[in-house]
Amino acid sequence: MGVGPLCKLFGKSRQAYYKKNWSLSDEEQEELIVLDMIAQVRRELPGLGMRKLYKCLYRPFRSNGINMGRDKLNTLLRKHGLLITKRKRLPKTTQSNHWYNNLLKGFDVIGSEQVWVADITYISVGYDFNYLSLITDAYSRKIMGYYLHSHLTNEGTIKALKMALSNRSTSGYLIHHSDRGVQYCSYDYVDILRKEGIEISMTEFGEAYENPIAERVNGILKTEFGLSQVFRSRTQALVVVGQSINAYNNLRPHMSCDWLTPEAAHVSNEPLKRQWTNRRKKHLKSQQESLPAAVQSQVTTATTEFLKPA
Repeated sequence: MGVGPLCKLFGKSRQAYYKKNWSLSDEEQEELIVLDMIAQVRRELPGLGMRKLYKCLYRPFRSNGINMGRDKLNTLLRKHGLLITKRKRLPKTTQSNHWYNNLLKGFDVIGSEQVWVADITYISVGYDFNYLSLITDAYSRKIMGYYLHSHLTNEGTIKALKMALSNRSTSGYLIHHSDRGVQYCSYDYVDILRKEGIEISMTEFGEAYENPIAERVNGILKTEFGLSQVFRSRTQALVVVGQSINAYNNLRPHMSCDWLTPEAAHVSNEPLKRQWTNRRKKHLKSQQESLPAAVQSQVTTATTEFLKPA
């Protein structure tokens, strides 16, 4: 796979490729794209073996111009420790030249448009995949921007980001949090964030618990709004995605937003009260209460540190 097709997949020109002096070879760039595709499938089907994984990725490989057979895929999975074993592991797509810290550790979100979380989830269209890029406000849970793209490139993430920026109503301090996928690390994407004065935050280990709000929104859209179905055509998928996100933002009451819809919560001046219980915290508290007083003090300190929001 040559430089030209790779640049097209990443939404970059040949001039930008050479200007930035990217150090990765064509083969390494192709590996990054394949690893991102694997991540999308394994997120929904974490126990899928190599043969079925190849069946799922066969058409996306062909539509993206990736010439990778089953043996080569098996070698790639083995190289990155992604072959299914008793211990499940998620794909690690961290071979980026960019590194940003997780700014959300210990950060309390107390209002709208302080933190945006970004993620990509796949949508099944016939025997192929489309990729839905989402940007969600961490406080109001409102989906600020989205775009359904037919390829796993930074073009979809950039269009979702531009939509979010057009819907932004404030100009204060804002953090953009995502995983370290190549789309979010791309020069064009990072350049937009920097020009807008937006702080960049990324997960450290690529685990779902480091971006839980984004993962939760993905799950809601798929389980409650039917985006897990197999769509007959891209046109159908585009219509349903648009309708689903509109209904999610404007009709669905959210327990994390004091039973308000995300749209209403986004403009509310009242503090939002969470209407659900952290069962993990409740369970740890009940266990602590059964301990002697001398031990309870030590456990309280450890529990507080353990339950700090990521």
